[in-house]
Amino acid sequence: MNNYRDIIIRPIITEKSMGLMERDNKVTFEVAKGTNKTEVKQAVEAIFGVKVEKVNILNTKPKAKRVGKYTGTTKAIRKAVVKIAEGQDINLFGE
Repeated sequence: MNNYRDIIIRPIITEKSMGLMERDNKVTFEVAKGTNKTEVKQAVEAIFGVKVEKVNILNTKPKAKRVGKYTGTTKAIRKAVVKIAEGQDINLFGE
């Protein structure tokens, strides 16, 4: 990957990810397909200026969705759950 911003696509903000953020100091991101744990760790450390302890990556499969008579699927994404060192945090909301 050329740029760290090409690796980290967006944060994933759900009830479960917010609970992980508060309880275990873990942040969830959508990352580009084909990236590995080392690239994600380097990108998060460079963009947010924090120390990353651990990275877990998972691929989510597309789910079938339906609106009326039309059927389709959600997109398949690659998620990275990043554990940040104790005492550090990432401000996703600009507060």
